[in-house]
Amino acid sequence: MNQTLECILSRRSVKKYADRQVPISLVEEIVKAGTYAPSGMNKQSAIILAVTNKELRDRLSRINSEIIMGRKQLDGETVSDPFYGAPVVLVVLAKKEIPTHLYDGSLVMENMMIAAQSLGLASCWIHRAKETFETEEGKQILASLGISDDYEGIGNCILGYADSNAVKPQAPRKKDYVVWVK
Repeated sequence: MNQTLECILSRRSVKKYADRQVPISLVEEIVKAGTYAPSGMNKQSAIILAVTNKELRDRLSRINSEIIMGRKQLDGETVSDPFYGAPVVLVVLAKKEIPTHLYDGSLVMENMMIAAQSLGLASCWIHRAKETFETEEGKQILASLGISDDYEGIGNCILGYADSNAVKPQAPRKKDYVVWVK
């Protein structure tokens, strides 16, 4: 089977990570793949915050966790870290003024998750990037990074090495997934 198709078909959302750092060279390759995602009219509305700094990573985790307060469980497990211990968070934001910003950012996320799989890393899309950067603290983080345009958080792509028991088997595809019109 084609290597790209194999990566797409074998990728899983991993929710438990080994306590192991990811080489920055691999993060750079994954981020680069994100920058090559298609975008509406090639406006390239998305930006990527590549967070390998533990302090900022933990701060983003805390903000994300506070957004889901009152909801003590995700996937049946109590969660104190919505990033599941992953050491890298690639936050995708996109300029709100571009009509296709949500789609553009989503394509960046998918490119990065497939790239991670191809490099032997695990990934998962974690929601609430939008809500994170609508908070005052989230806005302050962007300002401290020199990001002043009006961006909307699209998603958090967490990366790391999967814990040995974390990869679940593939779920069967639903029967009516494709409607053929020939």
